[in-house]
Amino acid sequence: MTRALALACALVLAATAACGADEEPAAADGRGPITLTDTQSHEEATRKIIDAWNATHPDEKVTLDIQPKDADSQRQRLINNAQTKSDAMDVMMLDAVWTAEFAANRWVEELPADTVKADELLAPTLETAKYRGKLYALPWLTGTGLLYYRKDLVDKAPTTWAEMKEICAEVLPKQEGMSCYVGLLDKYEGLTVSFSEAVQSAGGTVVDDSGTPHLDTDAAKEGLNFLVDGLKSGMIPKEGITFKEDEVKNALQGGKVLFARSWASLYGTANAPDSPVAGKVDVAPIPGLDGLGSGTLGGANLAISAFSRHKETAREFLAFLTSAEQLKTWATINSTPVARTSLYEDAQLVEKYPYLPSLKDGILAAKPRPVAVKYGDVTAAIQNAVYPALSGEVAVEQALSGLQQQLAGLLKQ
Repeated sequence: MTRALALACALVLAATAACGADEEPAAADGRGPITLTDTQSHEEATRKIIDAWNATHPDEKVTLDIQPKDADSQRQRLINNAQTKSDAMDVMMLDAVWTAEFAANRWVEELPADTVKADELLAPTLETAKYRGKLYALPWLTGTGLLYYRKDLVDKAPTTWAEMKEICAEVLPKQEGMSCYVGLLDKYEGLTVSFSEAVQSAGGTVVDDSGTPHLDTDAAKEGLNFLVDGLKSGMIPKEGITFKEDEVKNALQGGKVLFARSWASLYGTANAPDSPVAGKVDVAPIPGLDGLGSGTLGGANLAISAFSRHKETAREFLAFLTSAEQLKTWATINSTPVARTSLYEDAQLVEKYPYLPSLKDGILAAKPRPVAVKYGDVTAAIQNAVYPALSGEVAVEQALSGLQQQLAGLLKQ
């Protein structure tokens, strides 16, 4: 019996050693090849930067891992990777609002405070990279909602919702098959953004700086009613309730809509030489109830996975990718706005993207989505409350009352 037990133990140890021999040991200095997880919409520009890095770092090459298209699937994939403590992702692109969740769960590395210089970044972007006052990511991309419009059909962009409706009433009878307005209204992260912007643009806020929800207000009702009434009246086409970024892009490029709310990244696509509406599209700040609206702060941060085996290389690559030189290269290829202040005044970029100075002002005035450790639960609650109101299944007052109670509970946790 003793000899059998000893033999069994020896076999277990041998098997364990064999398995370990097949695994690449972690580098002692944390250096080696790494993987950057990013989205397909950034691929061309991001690969340009990766190629520049790889040319001078043959032993520490970066591989690009492409995420799914929609934000909800991206977030879930990142969470699955973290919960299994996988080292498959070294540098991760996080939606700016996810930073708190990933930091609180210790899924990403804390970065030294001197990693960034605050005066080189747009102030709101730096705040999205922190959790409890500590830095957990580097601001990379940013932005806020913009109103795209057909400048060949509209003399001047509207500053209020009422003005937008008046312009549509004047222009659309002459344009067969064209609708007034589309935005991000499908049941996904874009709906949280659109609802927040509507409430803010009516003078309210979904959640204040102290973490208290404010959905039992006239402003919240005005904001949600703008979207609900838009669908009821046909100002927003009925299919608009299924729109994400791609559908908004297709509607604008296909000549199906006069006004569209989207991100700055659409500008380059809409005005590309092969676009049917090239040269016919301009952008402006989003309108609101009584004047210009308040956008939702968007963007993406770059964080290092807590489970990366090559963190030293990852830190150096982060510094390289977010440097002024590389961000300018990135921005000449992709129109998604970057976080560095100086690039909003760069003559070459302003010539390419004439809206940059106005966008900078919009970003500085934008508000973030609710900052919460359980952000996934918060955004799900918003979507589950707002979407039935848009579809007419639930009254606006009932939707807001229920959401007020849900968020009050979630944000106390």
